[in-house]
Amino acid sequence: MLEMLFEQLNVLGRQLEVCCQSPMTGFFRNGYCHTCPQDAGSHTVCARMTDEFLQFSLSKGNDLITPNPAFGFPGLKAGDRWCLCVSRWVEAHKAGVAPPVYLAATNMAALEMVDLATLEQMALDCY
Repeated sequence: MLEMLFEQLNVLGRQLEVCCQSPMTGFFRNGYCHTCPQDAGSHTVCARMTDEFLQFSLSKGNDLITPNPAFGFPGLKAGDRWCLCVSRWVEAHKAGVAPPVYLAATNMAALEMVDLATLEQMALDCY
């Protein structure tokens, strides 16, 4: 399984880059937007949080703001990078509040729900 994680590519077809290690993000909490069949939410979009998106997520029942020390979760603030569920990012995009993304750290698996052109329009990094 571990080998599978390191073979995953980004949406550009290159080696997946780290999203964030402070706070530690990703389904595996290894800093990468790696995914696997057990990752039902597909935490594959590396995004820079905005206040608008954090409030949107909270309104949908996913509180990313409040710290949860029992799980080592410090809570997020605008400017933090985080691996988001692709479906939530798409939902936020349709609502006009999607946070910008880092293509190099966004897993190719995200392309199952969103096209590259849409991600490129929201990209903070360009290639």
